[in-house]
Amino acid sequence: MLAIRDEVLVEKIQITDAEFRRVQALLMTLSGISLSDNKKILLMGRLNKRLVQLGLSRYGQYLDLVQRPGQAQELQLLLDALTTNETYFFREVKHLEFLADVIVPAHRSGEQLKIWSAAASSGEEAYSIAMVLARSLGIQGSWQILGTDINQAVIERARTGVYPISAAEKIPLPFLRDYCLKGVADQATKLMIDPALSAKVRFEQFNLNGDWRCLDQFDVIFLRNVMIYFNTETKRKLIERIYRQLKPGGYLIVGHAESLYQINDCLTAVKPSIYRRV
Repeated sequence: MLAIRDEVLVEKIQITDAEFRRVQALLMTLSGISLSDNKKILLMGRLNKRLVQLGLSRYGQYLDLVQRPGQAQELQLLLDALTTNETYFFREVKHLEFLADVIVPAHRSGEQLKIWSAAASSGEEAYSIAMVLARSLGIQGSWQILGTDINQAVIERARTGVYPISAAEKIPLPFLRDYCLKGVADQATKLMIDPALSAKVRFEQFNLNGDWRCLDQFDVIFLRNVMIYFNTETKRKLIERIYRQLKPGGYLIVGHAESLYQINDCLTAVKPSIYRRV
């Protein structure tokens, strides 16, 4: 069975129930992500082309390949394909207002404010936070941001600080004027984060299900719209780790549709979707 995509014939390879269960188990082991049973079509859509490129006719063959020694790069390609990266500038803006109105004014003067964007995707969240801090503390102020994501491809994109000009629609005008640059000539359809601002943000590939010993403690951790992909036990373990990475008095901010109800007994709810280590 063939599908036409970009005028190229691409073989449609079907995945069996057993192969799909193997993918589910592998993704859970690697990342803690629980891939629901209704994601078969999505999975095939994202991996089909790669199987064809490798000359494979079954998903089982591909799974055998990625689990062999020395296949770290292919394994990362698999993770990149299966992780969702929906994001945009100034998403869930109430959280950024809380950062500017409550967290920043209460922060001890002279101490560096450290913030972790723990599912940074292509960087819009981290740069939005950076704009807020630059407005409140100055672009050369004592603050820094770490942005991480399991998806290596989106992290590389975030490091460029370059976005389609359409991304400007989500950025409030004062921030757009002060911290963004519009491309010219053949780059006229691009928007770039001011290098002075992007210098305050560091991006690294990081697996929330991996080794956390490389991390500092943070004053604020943004972990938004991530836990919806985890089961209850994975969420509980993740919040225990988050607690240890928060400085006393530090804040955890999750997505507006998320809650720590029945999975947390160590962080105190300040507002819906905002928690604090007291």
